[in-house]
Amino acid sequence: MKFYNGRWEKKMGVHVYCPREIYEYEIGRRAFTFIAPDSHIGHKGMTLDGVNLTFRVTVPHSEVFRIQMVHYMGASDKDPHFPLDIQEEDIQVKERPDCFVLDSGEAQLRIYKENFRIELFYAGKRRTVMGEEDFCYIRTEDRGLLYEEFSGPAYMRGATGLGVGECIYGLGEHFGPFVKNGQSIELRNDDGGTSSDVSYKNVPFYISNRAYGVFINHCETVSMEVGSEQVEKTAFSVKGEKLDFFLLPGADMKDVLMKYTDITGKPGKVPDWSFGLWLSTSFLTNYDEETVIDIIDQMQEKDIPLRVFHFDCCWMKPFHWCDFLWDKETFPDPSRLLQALHDRGLNVCVWINPYIAQASELFMEGVREGYFIKRENGDVWQWDKWQAGMAVVDFTNPAAKRWYQNKLAGLLDMGVDCFKTDFGERIPERGVVFFDGSSPEKMHNYYSNLYNEAVYELLRERKGEKDAVLFARSGTAGGQRFPVHWGGDCFATYEAMGESLRGGLSLTLSGYGYWSHDIGGFEDTSTPDVYKRWVAFGLLSTHSRLHGSNSYRVPWLYGEEAVAVLRHFVRVKERLQEYLEEQARECHKTGIPVMRAMVLEFPHDANCWYLDRQYMLGSKYVVAPVFNGESRAEYYLPAGKWTDFFTGEVRTLDNGKWFTETVDYFKIPLFERMEDCI
Repeated sequence: MKFYNGRWEKKMGVHVYCPREIYEYEIGRRAFTFIAPDSHIGHKGMTLDGVNLTFRVTVPHSEVFRIQMVHYMGASDKDPHFPLDIQEEDIQVKERPDCFVLDSGEAQLRIYKENFRIELFYAGKRRTVMGEEDFCYIRTEDRGLLYEEFSGPAYMRGATGLGVGECIYGLGEHFGPFVKNGQSIELRNDDGGTSSDVSYKNVPFYISNRAYGVFINHCETVSMEVGSEQVEKTAFSVKGEKLDFFLLPGADMKDVLMKYTDITGKPGKVPDWSFGLWLSTSFLTNYDEETVIDIIDQMQEKDIPLRVFHFDCCWMKPFHWCDFLWDKETFPDPSRLLQALHDRGLNVCVWINPYIAQASELFMEGVREGYFIKRENGDVWQWDKWQAGMAVVDFTNPAAKRWYQNKLAGLLDMGVDCFKTDFGERIPERGVVFFDGSSPEKMHNYYSNLYNEAVYELLRERKGEKDAVLFARSGTAGGQRFPVHWGGDCFATYEAMGESLRGGLSLTLSGYGYWSHDIGGFEDTSTPDVYKRWVAFGLLSTHSRLHGSNSYRVPWLYGEEAVAVLRHFVRVKERLQEYLEEQARECHKTGIPVMRAMVLEFPHDANCWYLDRQYMLGSKYVVAPVFNGESRAEYYLPAGKWTDFFTGEVRTLDNGKWFTETVDYFKIPLFERMEDCI
């Protein structure tokens, strides 16, 4: 959120209070606390009629600093809160004449007494600085009289310095520019497709190519100004009287991600079978048992290996989403059908969401038992967006969670293997009450974690950890514990391919380990040209699914060559299967994503800082999809030795180099990084 008009003037009604000096402090065993007034105190009389900010600094994990800044300590702080792995260390504080120095391993924080500022160091090198105007308590719609009752919104703001050549990444799955510099971003989950500034997955964590990260520990909407208000600052603000954030410096960007996922959770394990090809019925297509069998038969006849078959929404009756009951008109004997698919060596996925339509058999049961989000007057919150009269399951109610899980358990008993957990973004945040009293504003984003966790937890109990997997759309910080996530509703164009990849690279720089997208695009129907290029991109992502909206994504609808291209790239991915399994195990252990931006692997190569049209698949392979109809491949290889996956050609580069070449549909720039790569 922007509070200034230019560098000097504040917006009308905005008053900003910043710490000017440390006035009083206490060094405890686990915390360094101090108060910082908004003016320099020359005598005791100056302690009257002013704003005081209280700071608490701790070491929640080795080489990580947590800063909590409070204006009014009596302000309520309702759930939810991110579940964090906190292992607070004894704090090491040295007092110098001008500052306090806090050390943890190679990380150091210097907090200056006068002309207040905080500097973050790692291995003796300064990573970033936060000046006195970077910590603010802000009142809006305010006449500036502190002794008058204040009713307008108040905010807490923090900011880190943005150096020359510094790039900021992450903040969840955002489809605009990969480097976030210059952007204003509202971290608020919503269902908006992939072609706007709205995002399904917002994560209050950013990472810099200067090898530090910042995790803003707030579930509610966080407003980001990345060099977009003050061009030398990455600023973040939240409503209320408290601000809580973590500073995570590291040896490199990988080290930062490891520390962040130490705190918020490592990406979950995924089944080996999940790396195979997933095929969907698509969203609005007319399909029944005969259609499903025919599609699978044709895939087999065309020698295209298939691993997972997905039933999208219309396995249930329209107006009944979700009642978790098969539409008997189209699927008279679902248990028999699912067994037939298993006999063919397929796993089965079905679509679900956390909304219960009024026509559903479950609706009145949920109303009677109090399983839905309610209005403040006690009525069930309902609306007609998506399904008529739908309500939203309240996962803060343990009984509602068990009820929902029990309905899904019946599907598992029938033969379903996993679930596509769609939606979870349009959660009401005003005028509603959650069972556990959680703040609706905080719950808006966090709901996605509760929803996905409920389903993932059931799968882990019933299938075991090695076979539990979702195909999820919504998420926030910590959501990486419930994989896999896909990019949502994209169009069937090259532009949508590009924006999808930017979203995926941003997400995997936000702690998520795996990422997928709808091959061929979701909305509309692509040209055969786009489809074939998207097939190569999709089969060289961590997870690969053919899925669309109102038309099928089976290859024969795009021509015989499309059939051959799909078969070819499924075989390519099969050759990489063991490698992907190895990378997934490493991802679960360390938090380093399987699909990753070039800058993560080559942080010192300035050419990689802005690369958003290619990526690393694990630690060894560069993948550069073709994003144009001219068969033109454009890609960059950093210094080192690289082997072309398809031809075996070896390229040894003393310096990084750009390449342009023409490739047919059976080729994509895919280069293996050799052991002695620089």
